Amino acid sequence: MLELGQGAAPAQDLIKDGSEATFMQDVVEMSQTVPVIVDFWAPWCGPCKTLGPALEAAVIAAGGKVRMVKLDVDQNQAIAGQMRVQSIPTVYAFYQGQPIDGFQGAQPESEIKAFVERVVAAGGGEDAGLDEAVAAAEEMLAEGAIEDAAQTFAAVLEEEPQNAGAYGGLVRCHIAAGNLDEAEATLNGAPAEISTAPELEAAHAQLELAKQAADAGPVAELRSAVEADADNHQARFDYATALHANGDTETAIAELLELFRRDREWNDGAAKTQLFTIFDALPPQDELVLNGRRKLSSMIFA
Repeated sequence: MLELGQGAAPAQDLIKDGSEATFMQDVVEMSQTVPVIVDFWAPWCGPCKTLGPALEAAVIAAGGKVRMVKLDVDQNQAIAGQMRVQSIPTVYAFYQGQPIDGFQGAQPESEIKAFVERVVAAGGGEDAGLDEAVAAAEEMLAEGAIEDAAQTFAAVLEEEPQNAGAYGGLVRCHIAAGNLDEAEATLNGAPAEISTAPELEAAHAQLELAKQAADAGPVAELRSAVEADADNHQARFDYATALHANGDTETAIAELLELFRRDREWNDGAAKTQLFTIFDALPPQDELVLNGRRKLSSMIFA
C-alpha cells in the first residue's frame, strides 16, 4: 500500500480487544466511516494463534484504511451466537454497520492480504489513498519538485497501472525535466484502456507543445515580421508558437485566433489545430480555454 502524509496510525488505534458492551461503538459505529474486521477467536484455539497475528499485520500495513476488533468467543457468547459463529477462527468484515465479507478457518498469508485489500477497496480507502497520492504529486510538480513527483506517480502506477492521472502526471514530469524522448516513450507505453483518457490527451498536447518550443524562434524578430506584413501567416503562426514557448499563452491564443480569422484554411487549418492543442494542454475550466473556445466558435459559426 502506498503511504503518504503523517504515516500510519499507531497499532493500538487500529486493533483492539472488543466486548459485547463495546460492540456497537467499536464495530457498528466505527464501520460507518472505515471498514472494521472482527476476529472471533479463543485462547485454546491453535489456528487462531497463527491467523490473529497475520491478520493484525495486514491491518497495520493498510495504514489506517481498516480497523480490527478481536472478540474472545468464550467471553462474548451472545455476539458470537448472533453472528452464527459455529467454528473458530471466524472473521467478518463490517462496513456501514453491515457484514460485507468474511471467512472461516486458518488462511495462507496471501489470502489474508487479499481479504484485507478487498475490505479496504469496499470502503473506498484504496481509491481515496491513490487519489490523495496523485494530488500530492501534482503539488510537488507545481512546486518544481519534479523528481519527487515522478517517484510518487510511479508508486501509484505500481499499485494501479491504469491510473490515468498518475500516467499523465509521469509524462508531464519528463516534459518538465526536458526529457521529451522519455515522455514520448512513456506516453506510447500507456495501457490501451486509458490511451484516450483526458489526462493522457492533455499530456500528449503538452508534449507536442514542448517539442515546438524547442524549435521556437525569437519572439522579437517574429513580432517584427508580423508587424511588417500582417498577412504573413507563417510568421504569425511561428510568433504564436514562440509566445507560448515563453509562457505567454494568452497572447499566443489571440494571435492564432487572428490567424484563423484571416485565413481559416491556411496550411490545412493549422491555426485551429494549434488552438485545440493548447486548449487540450490546459485544464478544461481554465479561463483562457473557455474564452478561447467561445471566440473560436463565434468565428466558425459566424
